[in-house]
Order: sequence, then structure tokens, then C-alpha cells
Amino acid sequence: MSLLPWLIDSLHPRKLRLRATLLCLLSLVSLTSYICLISPPALSFDRPPHPPPHGWRNLAAEFPVPHPGHFPPPQRPDVSLSPEQELGALTAFMAALPQNVIPSNIDPSLPIDPQLVLDFDTRSPEAEDEIADIIVDVWTNNPVVLFTKLRSAISREIKAILQDMDLKPPPTVFDVDQRADAEVLTPLLFRLTNATELPILLIGGKPVGSMDVIRESHTAGTLKSLIIQAGAVLDSSKRARKGRR
Repeated sequence: MSLLPWLIDSLHPRKLRLRATLLCLLSLVSLTSYICLISPPALSFDRPPHPPPHGWRNLAAEFPVPHPGHFPPPQRPDVSLSPEQELGALTAFMAALPQNVIPSNIDPSLPIDPQLVLDFDTRSPEAEDEIADIIVDVWTNNPVVLFTKLRSAISREIKAILQDMDLKPPPTVFDVDQRADAEVLTPLLFRLTNATELPILLIGGKPVGSMDVIRESHTAGTLKSLIIQAGAVLDSSKRARKGRR
């Protein structure tokens, strides 16, 4: 019976808090003693050694600063084509392969993208020279170019005039209305040649004019002169045979 008062007294709230506080303090002291005496931290206030000779130089060598002259030059913009160059590049593109067509999303009222019709890097420093070579080559190899409609009376008339001359090389003829890109190509040709309808006859890369102008030039003999100046050759033997008849 004598333990009951002691047990009741020990369960008093104030004494419980006091004992809990004492236990916490004892735990903290034990932990501090363990850290300081048994497992001390590896702290050192010694001065670090100097880096080895040339250490910073070796480090700098791993990350060299590029010389101003070693930076790559800025990328050049695309070359811009004049209407004459654009017409020549377009003709060369079409004459190279029959399947070369102008995409339907091209706006024919705007200058065409040079990369679309030229097969070289149009940003290179040599781009201007390469374009000049292409323009010379296309009109040398195609001195007479005709953009026509297949089922057109005046187109057939011009074809007959040229066929009668028996040109070497023969005229390069594009039946525009038979091509998949006719809807884009037709207004594009109108913009580049100032023509308003097909057919369009180019001699040496220059538009001859309307059908009336072509007829007048043919009658006066100036059409043949233009063709010869452009580099085409008329078959004289065929003309001689016709004269003997």
C-alpha cells in the first residue's frame, strides 16, 4: 500500500515533463560526446598546396580562346535573280529533265526561290559566277525556245515556220498547257516576258513579241537573222533543194 502514493505522485504531469526534459538533455550530451571524442570530423585548416608549375597554363590550353580570324564567316544570303536570270534559270531547269516541274504552292507573281531551279549552293561565294555560266549555257544550247499550247492555231503556225527553217539545234518546245505545273508556269512566264498570252517565242533568251510581230519579222527576213545571231544554224541544203523545185 506504500507504493501507491509514490506511483500516483510520479504520474503527475509536471514531473513527467521534467523527466522527459532530462532524458532529452542526456541524449544530446551523449550524442555530442560521441561526435567529439569517438568520431571527430575531418576538418583541416592547413593551407592547400600551390598548384604545380604551369598548372594554370595547362588548364588554359584545354580551353583555348579562338583567334578573331578563326571564327567562321557569317552565312551568306541567297543570291537574287534578275528577271532575265530568272527566265534563263527556269528554262534550264525545265530543259534539263521532263519531270522538272514548278511546285503548285509557288506564287508566280513573286521572284522564284533560286534554290528551286538551281542545282548548286546559292549562298556560296561563287554563286554569281555559276549563275552567269548557266545563263550562257542555256541560251547557247537552246537558242530558240518556244512556249506553246498544244491545241492552238497560232502555236501550230509558229512551229511550222521554225520547222521549215530546219534549225540546228532544233527549237526547244514546251507545250505549257500539257504540263502538270501549267497553272503556275503560265503566269510566271507572263511576268518574266511581259507577254499576255501563249505562244511565247524566245530567241537568244529574248522574247520576240506577239504573233503579229513574229509574222512581220518572218516576212521581212529579220526572224532568220535573229536566229542566226543567237547561234542556231539554218539547213542550207534543205533550202537549196526547195529552190531547185
